[in-house]
Amino acid sequence: MVRCFIALGSNLEQPLEQVNRAIEALAKLPNSRLEATSPWYQSTAIGPGNQADYINGVAELCTTQKPLQLLSLLQQIENQQQRKRLQHWGPRTLDLDLLLYGDQVINEATLTVPHARMLERNFVLCPLHDIAPDLVLPGGIHLQQSLAQLSMDGLSLVETLAETKSSNTIAAAPPPNNNQ
Repeated sequence: MVRCFIALGSNLEQPLEQVNRAIEALAKLPNSRLEATSPWYQSTAIGPGNQADYINGVAELCTTQKPLQLLSLLQQIENQQQRKRLQHWGPRTLDLDLLLYGDQVINEATLTVPHARMLERNFVLCPLHDIAPDLVLPGGIHLQQSLAQLSMDGLSLVETLAETKSSNTIAAAPPPNNNQ
């Protein structure tokens, strides 16, 4: 089995529910095993217009699926959750990105791994670090060093329900970290 990392994000139609449903779908993928999920983060949207904040996280998956097969399965999950591809970096019900596929470097027309912009995004590196703090990316890039170079502006850990009874922020308990 190959160790993979998948970024999850949503800023439409109950984003927290969207990403939690996506985790459930990832856990059911054939020839795959969900190993760990990060806590959820709230992040400022990147892209056009006045978009709502995103809920973001990362899942670790071990799979025997080939990279393009896995990409197709991720796109099926997005489609099941009504993902519309109308605008680059536009709002979305669900975005699933294959960040890493083992230690492979993949440059296909439809898939680039490691994900092309992952090292620029705190909303990817923070949750990835939560579940794989000692990860070394293809090319010898240390996750901890890359994360230390990023600003944490616009990123916050989603609070648990118990902590937000008097708050009106997006909140829920993070999914369990199964990396034990």
